[in-house]
Amino acid sequence: MKKRFLFVITLVVLVALSASGQNKWQLVWSDEFDYTGLPDPAKWGYDVGGHGWGNKELQFYTKERKENARVEKGHLIIEARREEWEGSQYTSARLVSKGKGDWTYGRIEVSAKLPSGRGTWPAIWMLPTGWEYGRWPSSGEIDIMEHVGFDPDVVHASVHTKSYNHNINTHKTAKITVPNARSGFNVYAIEWDAQEIRAYINQQHYFTFKNERLTNPAADFKEWPFDKAFHLLLNIAVGGTWGGAKGVDDRVWPQRMEVDYVRVYRSTKQTD
Repeated sequence: MKKRFLFVITLVVLVALSASGQNKWQLVWSDEFDYTGLPDPAKWGYDVGGHGWGNKELQFYTKERKENARVEKGHLIIEARREEWEGSQYTSARLVSKGKGDWTYGRIEVSAKLPSGRGTWPAIWMLPTGWEYGRWPSSGEIDIMEHVGFDPDVVHASVHTKSYNHNINTHKTAKITVPNARSGFNVYAIEWDAQEIRAYINQQHYFTFKNERLTNPAADFKEWPFDKAFHLLLNIAVGGTWGGAKGVDDRVWPQRMEVDYVRVYRSTKQTD
């Protein structure tokens, strides 16, 4: 009942934004996690494996294993554990909405409580579904929230493209301190349209990435590949080039990211 009441309040707030000329939003996809067991297979699939995921990560991502991904007491639990599995020393889960929730433009918001401890690397992010512009980073990446355990309560939002990515030290990013990131639920969101991508924490706007193709005749997909469908990913990585930059504390496991809800809205503006 409490979650439903807060959901109504959120919708009222989002609709009220239109009064000042901003977008009016219509809910098109959600998971309120009002069930028990494995994540809803109609909405979530899994990325599976333990090959480092391009970042020298230490975990093996499992599939349909409740120890790593489950719904209980109204929350999705993604849990990283220190245990041997398929040659890896840690297990975790990486949930993906690919083929079950894919969107071009909209407001994507996730209410989540983050894990603690050196070596944790939780993320709420988006990847292209069709990879129309080529392999990463050509088709783009949108990071709604990233947090590394050695820098507690500092949350990052970023985008990656062929021209702007961390491999060439040009990626576009911003960070903000969220004092209760690991002890309470906060709403991490982006609003994405043909003009720009904006990142928010609890309605506070702190990052903008603009579409250069609107102002620069020479710009193309290398600067803005975000005119195609993307899907959502939720995961906890262990270690890796960023998450493990200051080592992994083996005493902190297991660690979990708890998700209260995921909601996706589309803009009702005709320009979208």
